[in-house]
Amino acid sequence: FKKSSTMFSKKVDLGSEDENITDEEDDVIDQVEVDNKVRMSMCRKAVSSEAYGFLHKTEDFKPKIISKTGEQIKRIREILKNSFIFKALDAQEMEIVVGAIEERKVKAGDLVIRQGDMGNDLYIVESGTFECVKENGEKKQFLKEYIAGDVFGELALLYNAPRAATITAKTDAVLWSLDRITFSHIVKDSIREKRMKYENFLKTVKILSTVEPYEMTKIMDAVKPVMFKAGTEIIKEGDEGLDFFLLESGEAYAMKAPEKGMPQVKMMEYQKGNYFGELALLSGAPRAASVFAKVISVLITFID
Repeated sequence: FKKSSTMFSKKVDLGSEDENITDEEDDVIDQVEVDNKVRMSMCRKAVSSEAYGFLHKTEDFKPKIISKTGEQIKRIREILKNSFIFKALDAQEMEIVVGAIEERKVKAGDLVIRQGDMGNDLYIVESGTFECVKENGEKKQFLKEYIAGDVFGELALLYNAPRAATITAKTDAVLWSLDRITFSHIVKDSIREKRMKYENFLKTVKILSTVEPYEMTKIMDAVKPVMFKAGTEIIKEGDEGLDFFLLESGEAYAMKAPEKGMPQVKMMEYQKGNYFGELALLSGAPRAASVFAKVISVLITFID
């Protein structure tokens, strides 16, 4: 996670860099709640209805092309290259998506997605703000606000499930919508492959054990693996903390100076599944220790 991240939804007992650092109040974000059993059911539906269905018959897929100005194409590309969901696409796939995306202008108060409806489009916000609310009987719970560059509506397409929340425009706004068929052919497989690769590993990480399934999908989308050679300094004592790391493979160790001006001594070692760098993010304090790769190691950090 980056310093600005709000992924932590509960207070956690952390002490990987310096056990004497006091706890800080965690950021809290309420996301759409998707029960594990429901989510697994949705996955099974997605596999049965689309993996072998007509949507995945590549020979039948004919990309649609929506006419756009050069300026619109430029803006769309800029938005897509900064979106987690579209980062894994190659150049040809990206061009298909750019061609298929359609502009949609909405007024303040317009309903974009209704909870319980079946979804046919994914939306990318170009301008304006949107409110996401989960309805539980007569009660409405505010979940989050979407702004320029955000993407919503992908879960219903990814899992063939009803919309999990209601999203309404708070201001006049401009959206880009991508249809289900193009999403299924071009985007869905790349998202699934990435999520499947990291899902089981991330579930073994203690700090993520209480994360809701919906939040976990967002974390998986933000994963960024980085390789470090043996002896490489990953984080430096005293530096500002900008990243949080999970050790996917290899080994690392922490070094800390007992007092200012004294040589560093080894404090602890890290194995696969361990994490470090979180305390500086939570407390705002400088890095409490340096961490080095002991052997060639792959660490996971997260795109901001």
